[in-house]
Amino acid sequence: MDNPALVDVTRGNLTESVHRGSVAIVDTAGKLVCGIGDVDAHVFPRSAIKALQALPLVESGAAEALDFTDAELSLACASHNGEEIHANSARVMLLKAGLTEDALECGPQWPKRMEDAAKLILGDETPCGLHNNCSGKHAGFLGLARAMGVETRGYIDPNHPVQREVRLVMEQLTGDTLTEDACGTDGCSIPTYASPLQNFAKAFAVFGTGAGLEPLRAEAAETMFNACINEPYMVAGAGRFCTEVMEGFRGRVFVKTGAEGVFCASIPELGFGVALKCEDGATRASEVMMATVLEAMLELNDDEAKLLDALVNPPVLTRRGTTAGYIKPKDDFLSALKAAL
Repeated sequence: MDNPALVDVTRGNLTESVHRGSVAIVDTAGKLVCGIGDVDAHVFPRSAIKALQALPLVESGAAEALDFTDAELSLACASHNGEEIHANSARVMLLKAGLTEDALECGPQWPKRMEDAAKLILGDETPCGLHNNCSGKHAGFLGLARAMGVETRGYIDPNHPVQREVRLVMEQLTGDTLTEDACGTDGCSIPTYASPLQNFAKAFAVFGTGAGLEPLRAEAAETMFNACINEPYMVAGAGRFCTEVMEGFRGRVFVKTGAEGVFCASIPELGFGVALKCEDGATRASEVMMATVLEAMLELNDDEAKLLDALVNPPVLTRRGTTAGYIKPKDDFLSALKAAL
């Protein structure tokens, strides 16, 4: 199945570029409420599922034993900017586990924002694993390894006990068997498993509601959901879609981006999970797609409507900051959403 064009990028009065994609909206029973494009296609979810990957950290009792705060649990779900607050929080998580940054196997990464990179340069420093946008997730994996009493080295290997626990949780939530032939390596070096898009949507429907989960897992999901809602800045940071939406919606939604145009969300009040992918991997389009889904699905107050309007129709700017065009959902995309909902 070919994915339809969902997002236009305009310049002046003309469409300059088009982004194709797929969207799955699923309820807690696994029913496909809305399917646009090929929702059965296997996709790598990348960082969009970090909250699910962090569930063993809570279920095992490791998070409580290590006294991880909401901010630190939120960081375990993050693709952060590498700001000072993010790097320092990852360092504290490691210290609580009796480890240092040398234990991280995610690799170094320059901070996303120029001002944060400049601080390192002016301090004659280079980035380390703490600045990696996945450092919180990795600190969580290391905390889990310590709680399990297993070797911390090699925790990124698919056959390490930590990754086996994560894979088991993912299989149980998606209902899919994650095999070696569907396994790739994520940018931060951990295994990433491809599954049908609608399976990830189902996983986030139950993550946001606890529906059908055994009590321990439901409690863990609630803990992780609330941590991200309470500390949304740690999930991403300044100027980031995920932080802005979770701050603006104050517990109504959980959203998380991933590389290559993937986005997932939980909307507890509707009992829905959302998973989508921009086919060409463009974040600018996946953000518009997710904002459009939220705008179509939810009753909004004035502040929420204003926030989403800016995210549904972000401007294309010149170097001088003037508006040259817009990134916006196609009318057919909006019609498909409204017809399903």
